[in-house]
Amino acid sequence: MRSSDADILIIPGWSGSGADHWQSRWEAKLTTARRIEQDDWYKPARDAWANRIVAAVRAAKRPVVLVAHSAGVSAVAHAAEHLKPGEVAGAFLVAPASERAKQAIPGMAHDFIAHRREKLPFPAILISSTTDPYCTQDEARALAEAWGAEFVDAGDGGHLNSESGHGPWPDGLLRFATFLKGL
Repeated sequence: MRSSDADILIIPGWSGSGADHWQSRWEAKLTTARRIEQDDWYKPARDAWANRIVAAVRAAKRPVVLVAHSAGVSAVAHAAEHLKPGEVAGAFLVAPASERAKQAIPGMAHDFIAHRREKLPFPAILISSTTDPYCTQDEARALAEAWGAEFVDAGDGGHLNSESGHGPWPDGLLRFATFLKGL
């Protein structure tokens, strides 16, 4: 699969992804990519965020590939319980936020904190850094295992966002192209 063959749905985490974030850059660069907007980026609630993902998946015209970062990864896992096998071609999950980290975020709805830990009904890859302040590698590996996702160690990369120097994130884009090719 190539990016032009898919509807690429960008799912930012808490506060959305700013203009310098790799998700925003990919959204601008990839012609079939679009962001799933939330009513309030600063008050994530499980059903509200998950329902937006489900609605966007069902409105898609091509195979769907989800691209989530941080708390957006949690939203994908919550949405997965409402998605049927075959509705999503794959999910590219980057730098999940741990339950511990989500608990510390002001405005985070209590029902959004716990991770859903059932196997995802679509292929997924989960990328995590060894120095992510919001999720340890052990926590990320446990999520990947629970979700049936391939785990990728991104090395020393912080939270894999613009603040950690991953604005354009060319290595991530190459990894994404490889993921698409395998779908």
